[in-house]
Amino acid sequence: MPIFARSEPESMRIVFTSAAFFISLFCLVPCELLIAESDTQDRQSQEALNVLLNEIWNWELAEDSWLATEAGVDVGQNTFPRVDLLNQKRRYDQRREYLKRLTQISSQSLPDTDRINLEVLRLRLIDDISAFEFQTFLAPLTGRTGYHLSFLELANTMKLEQLEDFENYIGRLNDFARYNDEQIDLMRLGIECGITTPAVVLRESAVQMEPHLISDPTKSELYRPFLASSPAGIDDAQWMRLRKEAHRALQENSIPSLRMLWQFLSEEYIPAARSTISARALPNGREFYRSQVAKHTTTNLGAQEIHQLGLNEVSRIKNEMREVIEQLQFDGSLDEFIETLRSDPIHYATTPEELMQYVALILKRIDGSLPQAFSTLPRTPYGLKEIPDFFAPQTTSAYYWPPAGDGSRAGNFYLNTYNLRQRPKYEMEALAMHEAVPGHHLQIALQQELTEVHPMRRFTMFTAYVEGWALYSEWLGQELGFYTDPYQNFGRLSMEAWRSCRLVVDTGIHDMGWTRQQAIQYMQSNTALSPHNIVAEVDRYIAWPAQALGYKIGQLKILELRQRAEKQLGKKFSLRRFHEVVLLQGAVPLNLLEEQVDKWLADEPK
Repeated sequence: MPIFARSEPESMRIVFTSAAFFISLFCLVPCELLIAESDTQDRQSQEALNVLLNEIWNWELAEDSWLATEAGVDVGQNTFPRVDLLNQKRRYDQRREYLKRLTQISSQSLPDTDRINLEVLRLRLIDDISAFEFQTFLAPLTGRTGYHLSFLELANTMKLEQLEDFENYIGRLNDFARYNDEQIDLMRLGIECGITTPAVVLRESAVQMEPHLISDPTKSELYRPFLASSPAGIDDAQWMRLRKEAHRALQENSIPSLRMLWQFLSEEYIPAARSTISARALPNGREFYRSQVAKHTTTNLGAQEIHQLGLNEVSRIKNEMREVIEQLQFDGSLDEFIETLRSDPIHYATTPEELMQYVALILKRIDGSLPQAFSTLPRTPYGLKEIPDFFAPQTTSAYYWPPAGDGSRAGNFYLNTYNLRQRPKYEMEALAMHEAVPGHHLQIALQQELTEVHPMRRFTMFTAYVEGWALYSEWLGQELGFYTDPYQNFGRLSMEAWRSCRLVVDTGIHDMGWTRQQAIQYMQSNTALSPHNIVAEVDRYIAWPAQALGYKIGQLKILELRQRAEKQLGKKFSLRRFHEVVLLQGAVPLNLLEEQVDKWLADEPK
């Protein structure tokens, strides 16, 4: 049974109405007074929104020290958030109160930027309220995400420069014991309520942690910052003290807590986790999945509609794949060609260093091509790193880690070099476009550098926008001079087919009752992805309902808007200007993105 009875968020029950002026008022009241009164109301709405934005943002930073770390704000950096049930309920109540206040602000006459602020804030509150009502906090980890993995990456995410930074870091090493206890209590409650991560995606989660269960704290990845000599501004005596305190924190708190979590997962949680894989098997599961579809696509599309869209896209892309096969004069079917790609060693690196160097060269070439399509590029740099060994077997080909909000850390494109025969080189151009530039790094770093927008906007992401842009970036690579090799172009098409398959597989699992094997088989039949990647991907869709839908839905919307602009502007269409319109307000829901593009088109001389 759910812990709290679920009620619909107030925002879903409130209908906005615009004020109407009766003709008789114009006969009785001078126009100047009406205009002055209207201007006053507009200013009051704008001021009320700005006050609420600042209040909520400061409250969120104080409540969530992870968010403060991401934003580069020095708040609560020596602790982790309080995640026990009472604090979860307290935050839920506060967000409902904030949402009630927000609905009292009229958006009708707000300037464009403030209207976007209001809508982003509204959706942010609704998502957090909905997450509590569906009790998603009772399942805080999966096979590839979770608080425990974020903790193990702490040295890569926290700013470590001054004495206070290292003291904060040690504070978190000590606080992990409390934080971990609260998370385990939530997972135990989740077992009682029938809200757990599916067991099949957790099968290696305990094994994942074993390299960190060590007796010598100096061998821990978490001790790595203290292996170097003392940083500038910290004298040798202070550095020796910090090293001793870090050693003690790991020995007495962090490592024992990781061992406790490992034992809990092995002996208690995974054996009790649900055997079902569909979101609809959860309490209020169908309603939960609908809410996740709306959240990750920012549309009103239904599961059946999305499923059919995926089938259509897969069919279209496979026809383009066949054209590439004809270009290569391959004598065989599409399936036979894919099997040849999977088995031919020429398409695979033989060492991690070879694969890293291959991708680094691609990135260098992309960097040089960006001015063709972009007037504004981010100042923040990015790097290329290998995915950590302890995590690599359970995750897919790559991911992106954003820079720190204060500019103290670059963004990073993490590449998987585990099991190299599952990492074909013919996918690497598209993968680099997606994860680094002009995909995630270009978009997210630019968003964080938008100092003229409210900080909350700089650190709010919408899946359909962020992942839609990254998938559009893969497509854009054609215009930047890439995919000239037919194999690389086939890799691009395979990557796009993969994202289209997600529309079919995700809805199949969570709305139509597909089995895990059905999903795997569909992916094998319709992409050139390696078997290892396919299994990892399907498990991701099982663990994270609807998130994978945002990629293709967002890409199709951006392409639709671009085609609209090209048609309306003809020879006056500027690709660089179009990208500025899409990027320089940061991540927004797709309906607001469409409004921005339409407003630009209306103002642009034909």
